[in-house]
Amino acid sequence: MSQPSGLRNPHAAVRGVGAGTLVAEALMLLLAVLPLRTIGGDLRGVAIAAALVLAAIAVVLAGLLRRRWAWWAGAGLQALLLAAGVLHWSLAALGVLFGLVWTYVLYVRRRVLG
Repeated sequence: MSQPSGLRNPHAAVRGVGAGTLVAEALMLLLAVLPLRTIGGDLRGVAIAAALVLAAIAVVLAGLLRRRWAWWAGAGLQALLLAAGVLHWSLAALGVLFGLVWTYVLYVRRRVLG
């Protein structure tokens, strides 16, 4: 049996970590719009639209983390961001980075909640 985490409300703490990660991801995607506009290449409009849509999804998921399925939707978001790399390599780089971070968040969630 695992030891208790020592947190007063471990569910809220884990949700906070997940929500913070998703909001940081949304912020990074919004900050990527200007460089995409400048050096986005032929698909810059589609890449910018993808970044904006993915940022909106991240914010919505941050608010839905009370639901169990939202955690796995967060993993799906990372896969979508990685797939958006066909539009511009920088989106794939963000997908790899936040995919690793999200994997760690899921690990922490599992360790804290058991």
